[in-house]
Amino acid sequence: MYPSAYLEYLYHFHTDRDYFECHELLEEHWKQDDKKQVWVLLIQLAVALYHHRRGNTSGAKRMMQKASTLLEQEEEAVRQLGLDEKELARLLQQYIKQIDEGKPYESIMLPITDETLLEKCRSLCQQKGGVWGQKSDMTNDFLLHKHMLRDRSGVIAARAIKKKRLPS
Repeated sequence: MYPSAYLEYLYHFHTDRDYFECHELLEEHWKQDDKKQVWVLLIQLAVALYHHRRGNTSGAKRMMQKASTLLEQEEEAVRQLGLDEKELARLLQQYIKQIDEGKPYESIMLPITDETLLEKCRSLCQQKGGVWGQKSDMTNDFLLHKHMLRDRSGVIAARAIKKKRLPS
């Protein structure tokens, strides 16, 4: 019923708190799923938390506000993903307020209402050896700065190939 990329997103969002991976998973899925805006909303939420955890409060707030605005348009799609859209809206507004008040990053849980989805997530978590609901590891530099530390050789090689194909 739910796309595997979404299940993986929920896994990373709620276990290792790898928001960068959340972004990557759903961006790829978004491209293959008619670029549905509900995926953009979830990507923006992950990006906001990634920024806030790194201390980029202005980027975090901007992304959280965009996610909040998009949620108003995507309530039905969010509900179809097994989430409580009203609780999610409240959570986003509360988080924006925390950013405004200068409070530090805090791990959050998405309001999953579909018990079958929650069970699938917990089962995936158990299979992978994760801890559902675990707080973010603030000492893991790779997790905190993944966009700068990841191996980008594949992306760079793909761009070089594409550039060679372009007519001069």
